[in-house]
Amino acid sequence: MASIYFSDEHEAFRQVVRRFIVSEVASHADEWEAACAIPRDIFTRMGEQGFLGITIPEAYGGTEADLFFGIAFLEELPRSMMGGFCAAVSVQQFMATPHILCHGSEELKQRYVAPSVKGEKIGALAISEPDIGSDVAALRTSAIRDGDHFVVNGAKTFITNGATGDFYTLAVRTGKVAGAAGVSLLAVDADSPGITTRSIDKMGWHASDTAEITFEDVRVPVSHLIGQEGRGFAMLMEAFQLERLAAATIAVGSAQVALETTLSYMKSREVFGNKLSSYQALRHRLADLEAELEAARQLTYHAAWLLQQGQPAARESSMAKLVTTELGKRVADECLQFHGGYGYMEEFPIARLYRDARAATITAGTSEIMREIISRILIDNRGDG
Repeated sequence: MASIYFSDEHEAFRQVVRRFIVSEVASHADEWEAACAIPRDIFTRMGEQGFLGITIPEAYGGTEADLFFGIAFLEELPRSMMGGFCAAVSVQQFMATPHILCHGSEELKQRYVAPSVKGEKIGALAISEPDIGSDVAALRTSAIRDGDHFVVNGAKTFITNGATGDFYTLAVRTGKVAGAAGVSLLAVDADSPGITTRSIDKMGWHASDTAEITFEDVRVPVSHLIGQEGRGFAMLMEAFQLERLAAATIAVGSAQVALETTLSYMKSREVFGNKLSSYQALRHRLADLEAELEAARQLTYHAAWLLQQGQPAARESSMAKLVTTELGKRVADECLQFHGGYGYMEEFPIARLYRDARAATITAGTSEIMREIISRILIDNRGDG
C-alpha cells in the first residue's frame, strides 16, 4: 500500500526484518516462552543484520537511517509472537542507549552504545522503583559523591533486561536536592559489586527478563555521569516521546498480528456448516477493528513524522501510546472471543497475544498518565505535557 511515510527502501527493509523475525525468532517462540529467557546470541545475530543500530550514527556501528526505518522494524517485531521479545529488543535500542548517545561522553558511547549496536552488550533503562512509578521527580535511589565515585543505594523494579543485562542507564538522586532538579543519570555496569537482581514472574511477556534490582553501596565512577548532574529529569522527559512512540508502534504491529491470526482461523473453522468468516456479525466486528487499527496506525505515523522533523510531539506520542495500546488490548480480547474455547487454550497463539497485550497499557507510562499528559496540554496549555 502506498504511503507518504515509507519509501520503497523502507518497505524492502521491512520485508528483510519480517523474514528474519519469522524464521529466526518466531520459530523458537514456544521454546523461549517456556524457558522464560531469550538466548543472548539472538542479539548478536540481530546486530550482525544491522537491526540494533538503525538510527545510530555510523561512528558507533549504526546505519544512521531515518526514524521510519525504526518504525518499520518495531512494527514487525510482534511477528515474533512474543510480547516479551518485543519489549527486550525495543529497550535495547530505543530506551537504554539514547540518553548515552545524546548526552554521554565519547568514552561512554564507545563503552556502551557501540557494543549494544553489535548485540554484544544488553542494556536496560532503570527508572521505576518499588514505591515510585511514573512520578520520576520523586525517585529515591541515591548517588552520593565520594571522591571520584558516586555511591549508589536503592532499588529499582519492573526493569526489562534487568537480570540479564550488561549495563543500566540508571536514574538516581544526586546530592540533597529534592524534586526534578536532583535527578541525574548514570551508566552502570550490571556486574558492579553491590548489585543484586531478582527476576519477576509475570502474567505475560514470559520470554522477557523483568527484574528487581538492589544497589548497596555500589561505586560508580563520576565519569559515568550521563550529561550534567541534575539534568536527568529533563533528559528522561525528552526521551519519553520516543519510548512511547516505540510502545505505540509495537501495539499497532501486535494488533495486526492478532487480526491476521484470527482471520486465518476464521477462514478454516466451520460452524453449522459454514466458515466462521462468513457470518455477518463477526465480519462486521472485524471490519470495525481493522478500521480503528488503521486510524491508530496513521496517528502513530504522524507522531513519528513530527519527531523526525524535530517538532514537539509530546501530545501526539502520548495520544498514540494511549490509543494504540488500549485498542490493542481490545483487539486481543475480541480476537480471543472469535476463537471460542480454542482461544483460551495455550496451544493457540491468540492466548499468548491476549496475555501480552495487557502489559502495553501499563509500561512506558500507564494509560492514566497518558490521559493526564494530554489533558495538561489541552486544558492547561502546557506544551510539554
